[in-house]
Amino acid sequence: MEDFFRGSLLIVGLGFMGGSLAKALKKNGFKFPIYGLDINKEAIKKGKELKVIDNGWISYEKVPWEEIDTVILASPVGTFETIANQLRKFIKPETTVSDLGSTKRLVYRMEEILGNRFVGAHPIAGTEKSGVEHAIDNLYENKKLIITPTEKTDKKHLQKVEKLWKLVKAKVEYMSPELHDYIFAVVSHLPHAVAFALVDTLRQMSDEKVDLFKYPGAGFKDFTRIAASDPTMWRDIFLTNADEVLKSIETFKRSLNTLEELIKEGKKEELKEFLNEISILRRSLD
Repeated sequence: MEDFFRGSLLIVGLGFMGGSLAKALKKNGFKFPIYGLDINKEAIKKGKELKVIDNGWISYEKVPWEEIDTVILASPVGTFETIANQLRKFIKPETTVSDLGSTKRLVYRMEEILGNRFVGAHPIAGTEKSGVEHAIDNLYENKKLIITPTEKTDKKHLQKVEKLWKLVKAKVEYMSPELHDYIFAVVSHLPHAVAFALVDTLRQMSDEKVDLFKYPGAGFKDFTRIAASDPTMWRDIFLTNADEVLKSIETFKRSLNTLEELIKEGKKEELKEFLNEISILRRSLD
């Protein structure tokens, strides 16, 4: 580890994901101090009380930048550009900057601001919970971690980010920012969009005669659990990957239209075959 890390690590945006990374690093032997920077002073206070971080601040000016070897952005992706413009005023030339963001084509803009020190990364882990108080030390164990280098990415910084994630026992994979955003628009962003829309359907179909929110069973609650996720985070994800998210929504609407037509026309055998094909595909995921 000493060959890669030469100083403290700073997490910008001390919530569930960033806090879980801090706890995981401490658990797995990261020997340098881990700091937090957040506009929410309660997050910093709670992080220190719970010993998730060694110290933290709400002001860039308070951070001991001469100590900082690595910076991880763990805030909503919509804040990244603003944060990057602040960071470049303070960080040392050799400091590595990476992120936990769920959209990755923004890497190119981050490189414009921070240079080849920036390494895009996305851990495929998380829950609907938010807040540093919910952080856990094994969130990333045996989970995929996608690194999205570009032609400009510096090899030294790339290796450091890979080492960091392997330290917390994540399974590192590489892909382009474009491929990442295509894949996760379908397998992650679309399911969240559907979950939000499904809960909204209950709201729309409830009236003075019946409050549908009194009746959902375990299936509905399991399916829509992710609709309880942080709205700011998901607003930013949808908007920074809008073209791919919209493509996936259009495809979903076509599939839903197929189901609608089979039901409307009462095509028993065709409906059964459609459901059977999908059921087989779903079972293949387990």
